[in-house]
Amino acid sequence: MNSQKRVMLLIDADNVSAAVMEQAIAKVMADHGAIHVRRAYCTAESAVTHQKLFKSCSIRPIVNLSSGKNANDIALAVDAMDLAVAERPDVVVIVSSDSDFAPLVIRLREKGCRVEGIGQLGKTGDDSKPVYDDFVDLLHQKKPVAERVAAPRKRAVSTRRASAPSTPPAPPPPPPAPALPDDVLRILDALPELRGGGKLELGIAAERLRGEGLLAKNAPSTKLFKKHLDFFVLTPERQPNKVQYRGR
Repeated sequence: MNSQKRVMLLIDADNVSAAVMEQAIAKVMADHGAIHVRRAYCTAESAVTHQKLFKSCSIRPIVNLSSGKNANDIALAVDAMDLAVAERPDVVVIVSSDSDFAPLVIRLREKGCRVEGIGQLGKTGDDSKPVYDDFVDLLHQKKPVAERVAAPRKRAVSTRRASAPSTPPAPPPPPPAPALPDDVLRILDALPELRGGGKLELGIAAERLRGEGLLAKNAPSTKLFKKHLDFFVLTPERQPNKVQYRGR
């Protein structure tokens, strides 16, 4: 391990799940020992949704207010070249399943950088992997490690008999909430930021739903969400452009 290498981590935060982002940081730290630049390119809604993760992992969010499905990709590419000139990193790690970064990878290598890629298993096309010096897919998990709640410690039970009279038994717990429909679970797995209550642009949602095979190529995402209005709300009402999960 060479801790003297300068390592730059750039995350396409609207393309991979929070769990993949967190695993990517752990992998890069294990491989290289340090990460000198940590940036995530995202919409304002995603920045709010992932703010806990960004804080705990010291990731600097680069919020993009421009519209268009490639806006974040362009912002990441422009920033990567500026940083390559100013910071002169030895290793650049791009976290994204998008195949559009091939020209950026080639240009960074020409600047003397080793370029590694990390994607989300099941979303990355095989044609986008060979351009990197190394590429690995990480498995999306239901919850990132940083957001898992530690189990409470068991309190010690005294073996001495209590002198006070016994209390009536506690009422039984309420029955568990019914499981979510399979279609809703698949949508939430494809759009994990919705679980946190954030809003997501329909254009971004549609692109990722098509990538997961949940939406036909030319079908609007509103048609899918309107089938599950008990779980999703579209805003504004007349000409919706965003979706939000209602939760329970």
